[in-house]
Parts: sequence; C-alpha cells; structure tokens
Amino acid sequence: MLNTLRQWQSIDQAPPITEVEALRYVNEGTEDKELKAVLYTALAYHRMKRHPGEDPLADQFIDEARRLEGSHSLVTDLYESKQLMKAYAILKETPLEQWILHETDHDSAKAKKVKSIHEDVKEVINQWNHDLAEKPLLDVSSRLKIYQDIYNELVELKEMLEEAIHSIENRRIRVPVKEVNERTRQLSDKQDDIHRRLPEFLTETASRNPLEALDQMVGLQDVKDYIHRYYRFLQYQQERKNFGFTMVDEPGLHMIITGNPGTGKTTMARLLANIYHELGILDTKEVVEVNRSHLVGSYVGQSEENTMNYVKQAIGGVLFIDEAYSLRREGQTGNDYGQAVIDTLVSAMTSKEYGGKFAVIMAGYPEEMRQFLWSNPGLRSRFPEQNHIELPDYQMDELMNIAEQTALENDFFFTEQARKQFDSLIDKERVDDSFGNARTVKNLVLKTVFHKGAQEAERDKQHWLDHMRITTEDLSWDKDDKLEERSPMQRLDELIGLSSVKTEVRKLSSFVQAQQRRKEKGYPVVPIQLHSVFSGNPGTGKTTVASIYADVLKECGLLKRGHMVVASRSDLVAGYVGQTAIKTKRKIREALGGVLFIDEAYALYNGGRDDFGKEAIETLVDEMTKHNENLVVILAGYKQEMEQLVESNPGLSSRFKKYFQFPDYTEQELLDMTHYHAQNYGYFFNEWAESYLLEKYAGHYIRGNGRFVNNLVNEAVQYQAIRMLEDEPEDMNELELPDLEKAWSAVRRES
Repeated sequence: MLNTLRQWQSIDQAPPITEVEALRYVNEGTEDKELKAVLYTALAYHRMKRHPGEDPLADQFIDEARRLEGSHSLVTDLYESKQLMKAYAILKETPLEQWILHETDHDSAKAKKVKSIHEDVKEVINQWNHDLAEKPLLDVSSRLKIYQDIYNELVELKEMLEEAIHSIENRRIRVPVKEVNERTRQLSDKQDDIHRRLPEFLTETASRNPLEALDQMVGLQDVKDYIHRYYRFLQYQQERKNFGFTMVDEPGLHMIITGNPGTGKTTMARLLANIYHELGILDTKEVVEVNRSHLVGSYVGQSEENTMNYVKQAIGGVLFIDEAYSLRREGQTGNDYGQAVIDTLVSAMTSKEYGGKFAVIMAGYPEEMRQFLWSNPGLRSRFPEQNHIELPDYQMDELMNIAEQTALENDFFFTEQARKQFDSLIDKERVDDSFGNARTVKNLVLKTVFHKGAQEAERDKQHWLDHMRITTEDLSWDKDDKLEERSPMQRLDELIGLSSVKTEVRKLSSFVQAQQRRKEKGYPVVPIQLHSVFSGNPGTGKTTVASIYADVLKECGLLKRGHMVVASRSDLVAGYVGQTAIKTKRKIREALGGVLFIDEAYALYNGGRDDFGKEAIETLVDEMTKHNENLVVILAGYKQEMEQLVESNPGLSSRFKKYFQFPDYTEQELLDMTHYHAQNYGYFFNEWAESYLLEKYAGHYIRGNGRFVNNLVNEAVQYQAIRMLEDEPEDMNELELPDLEKAWSAVRRES
C-alpha cells in the first residue's frame, strides 16, 4: 500500500489510500521523510474534501508536509490549492458589488465611498499570503498565477484609491470612477477563474444527485441496482408524457420499504423523494414522517381528521408512514381507530383531489408488513409487487465500514488492533432479528467515544493523534462490569461433588478452546456438538451447572450473550392449534445468543395423539437448525424419561450427542452442602449435630438432594429463631441439635 502511495503524482487524482489508512500509517510511524510528507498530504487532501471551508487540521497537515519535504510537487500543489481556496472564500465574502462607483453621485458621496472601498481592499490584501503572491513563477501555466494576478489587481486598486483620497484631502477631487469600476469587474471575473483553476475535488458540489448519494451508501448492491433501473423507468415515463403518451396501468409512486432495524428505510424514503423531485414528478423533495401516534385518534372522526391533515401537508411530496402495520392490531376492537386511518388514506390516494399529487411510502419489518398488506386488499392493490423494496441486513464487513465511517465523521479512527476487537463487539450484538444494524453500530462507536472521552483526563495528550486514535484500551468498557467476577470454571470447581460432571465440562471447554485456536490459524476444525442432555434426579445441580455451562461457552467465544433462559412445558406449549409454534419460537428468540434450558423436558412427549408437545419438539428442532451456533439447548430431567424423549424424534437424537449424568449426592457431600448453606447465612453447627445429620443422610433416601438440604437449613434457622425468643442463646449463630432434629422431621414430612 505504501509503495502505491509513492506513485501518487497529482492532486487531480485521489490518493491511493483512504483517510483511515493514512491515519493508521502516520500512527505507526515511518523514518522515510518523503513518505511521511506524502502521508500528511493525503490526510490534508481527505480533510479538505470532507471540510471544504476552513479546517485547522488540514492546515496543520500541510504545514507538517512542507516542513518535511517543502519542495515535493504534491505538497506544493496542495498548499497552493489551499491558498487559492482561501482566496476564493475571501472574495466570495467581499461585497464587490458595493465597490461600484456612480458618476452621478455627489462628490462628498464619492469621497465617502472611495474611503470605504479602500478599507475593504486593505482588509482583503492583509488576508492574502504575501510570500506566495510575490513568489517568482517558473511556470506561467501554474494555478498560482491567478492568485498573483488578483493580488496585483488589488494592490493597483489600492494605490488608485489612495491617489483619489489624497486628491480629496487636498480639495482637488479626482475620482477615477471608470478605472475603479473596471478593476472591480475584473476582480469579479477572476473570482470565477479561481474556481475553475481549483482541483476538482475542491469544487465538487456538496449536494450530489440522489443516485450518487445512493451509490455512496454502504452495501445494498441489489437495492442500488433496482433503484437505478426504477430511475431509468421513471425517466422513460416522463419522456413519453412529454410526447403526449399515457399509461393506464402505470405502477405509480407509492412504495413499500421493508427491512430490520437500522437497514436504512428512512434514508431510502428520502432518496426516493429526491428522485421524484429531480425528475419533476413531484413538486418538492419534502418528506412528511408519521407513525401510528400521529394518525390514530382517540374518538370517532379524529383519526380521519388527523390523516387528512398529514395528507394535505404531504401534497407535492412524500408521506412516509413508519411501522405502518401498527395501524392494524391483532384483535382490534371498535375503540381502535387504526382501520379508519387506512380507509381514509386509500380514499385520498385514489381521489381526484389528491390522487397522484403525493406519494405514500410505508416502512416496517418484513414479516409484519407482509401480513399487514395481505389483511388490507384495498391497500395492497395500491402498492404493486415491483414497488416493494426489501433492505437486507448488513454483512459484517459492511457493518465495520459503517463503524469506521461513523468514527471518521466524528474525527476518530480505529487502530488495526482496535478494529479487530470492535468487529467482535459488533458480532456479539448480532443475535436475533432485533439487531439494529447501522443504528447499533453507530451507538457502539459513540459509546466507545464516550468512554475514551471520560478517560482522557487521566492521560498525557501530547499529539493531535491522541485525540483521534481509538485503541483497544478505549474498548475496555465492554469488560468494566466483569472485572471482579470469578471465572466459570472456578465457580464449577467450588460446587460440592459432581466430579464426573466437572470432568466432562472441563473436557468440553478445552475442546472448544482448542477448536477456536485452530480456526484462528486456518486449520480444519471438528464440528462442536454443544446441545446437551442433563439427566438426574431433582436437586442434583442441573440448573446450576447449566448456568455455568452457558458462561463457559461465552468465555470461549461461542455464545454472544451467554445468558440462560429456563423453560418448562407450559412456556412452550399452548392449548390450541397453531399457537404452540409461536409460543416456542418466542421463547427461543429470548434465548438466542445463550442457553435454552428446558426443565423436565420429557413432559413435552407423552405419546398422545392430541398432544401439542410434539409440535413444540418439531418447532424446537427446526429452530435449532436455523440458528445453529447462536443457540444452545439443554434438555433436563430423569434419565430414563430423557432417553425416551430423545429417541422419540430423529431430529432430537441427531442433535443431542452430549450427555451429562448427575448422580445423587453421597451422605458426606450432603453434609458438606449443609455446612455450606448454613455458612452462607453466617450459621454453624457443632460435631454432635454433624454426627446426627451424617447418620440421617446415610440411613435415608434423600429425595430432592441439594433442594432438600436447602429446605433443611431454612427450617433449622426458623426453629432456632423460636428458641432464641424463648431463651436467649449464648451464640445466636449456632444451630443446635434440637433445631436440626425438628427441621429434619418437618422437611421429611413435606417431602
């Protein structure tokens, strides 16, 4: 890339590197003075293009380039172009039309006008770069010649005015009106000459046509191709109309734009409005933006009135309705006036008074818009299929381009390491359909900038780059709230018992990390089977381990959120046809990026012909395939019943290869758990109570395992409280043998 930069010969061509690339190279540093000067020239070029007016940083970059290699042709050319641009701005701001003198004016008026013009001319000359204006020219075709010509014109005009002022002061009033006016006209003409001699990148109009603005957008290639074809079609239609042809079945201007959040629906609507206006189809490019809250009233007749008011505002332009499907709600009642809006809108679109005088653009999420249109045949017929635009989600490279654009627009740039890390921050957000695409990416950039700004006071800032550079340290906001947490494996090791489960989880964690490293180095990877079956009796730690398992997978980089959603049959299965799939999908969407833990999962299958559990299982299998690595499912329950469930559906059996067996706790483990739960609340018990519990645990089957122990401690604490009120104990933290005996009896009765 730097070798390509050495071949850059003229500022009439764009630099072969982007502004961000130039910033990164300057940040990394180079000992090559000439290359460094060209880098600063490229930076100044890009900044002057982004900020055509005064820009201190562009001046600073040019000065730095001149200090390094002042004789380099690129540096010289850009410096002189910058001075020409300043000269053009000075003349534009100078009221040349007020310098015209009139022969018919009274001498006193002429004298006053001459002095005023003289002050203006001196001010303009003072703003000129005298060294540049008086520099000997080796090439008369240089764009600097016009700069010097204007300077000389100004000096001559100044001298002419000074002679006139001198004559006025000596009461021999001789004002060369024609000469002054001629000089003024020449200055005005030369102002246009300056503009013509400026490099093209400095004279490009700020307001690009709509198609150029569209082409500047990131991604959306298919949409761009369609809009270009649509533009040519509209041009063709306008040409036909000029000849007097008509088209009865013209598709019209009304459009449907669908896409997920942040895909550019509003931006696209404004571009279409610009296209309609540029082609002369609509009188203005104004877009009246509304949603349900603007249109739907709270009493009869108000919705119709609101809708017509906005239609009238949009005449000659575009009425943009965001989330249009919200006008029609599921189970809509007579008190909901959304349908009145739709009816009024359709009527206005087809009426003689308003039809064809404004365009309606409706926007929203793809599936919701599809259902909305199908439920309204009258509305659907006004939006033919070819007038539907679906904006796709951005790909990762496109999202990163948006991130870098957003940073640069705010005068920041990512180092290469920070760019890679920011890429992973974006990926963490891409969990489900609610991902905000460009909107989310911009928010992430601004969050990073905020964090950088909040930390800047503690840093030593010596260079302008310090204020622009985003480093990996500036992205540490993503870790701030997790610095004190123990690692998932530490939490697993702290659990009592479960040695075989711990071994399996540790083995899986090592395998996942190894495959991730292989993937980073470009080696083939073994498919990772993450969906698991946790089988065991109640209270054996399945839910606790599942939560840790989710954190392990997040730490390994396989899960974006790492949260756990616990569900049972009632969360997935509905009581009537068609709703189970919706309910199951809703719960799965909640779990995307994490773990869906289905407790007592065998309850989904009982072999009954009318059981909606089968529908839930089939939906689960489909969604697991659709979301792949973005979802991990854990089925939990008794061992035998879980085996029957998995075998009942080929889709389940092919996806659940990992089995974790949770054994009942031994009597010693149960005793250790009792100590642990008691200590959590600051309680303890002595060796006699310990012997009692050990004997009980050894002699009885403990239904509920850890759950039983937790209930036992809670009961013991309550019995100790009763005893404490009756007789003040020596140590209020000690659970004595009677407390545990009573607790044992109470919990055994309940279980």
